[in-house]
Amino acid sequence: MLPLGTRSVFRSRWMAIVWAIGIIIVAWEVAGPDLEASNTATANAEEPTDATGAPITADDENKLEQTLNGL
Repeated sequence: MLPLGTRSVFRSRWMAIVWAIGIIIVAWEVAGPDLEASNTATANAEEPTDATGAPITADDENKLEQTLNGL
């Protein structure tokens, strides 16, 4: 059973909505995305490489596309 203080919140629809919005805001602040970390992750991304470790070039991409289209 809920404590007496929280039961009074649900007697009014508007108070219940305000309470729910507060819970959502707290959850967003605690578990929401870290915008600063996501911006730096793309700036520090490594160049894609093949199995040998050599960088993938546009010519490699074209050869792959032609091979897949030929199947």
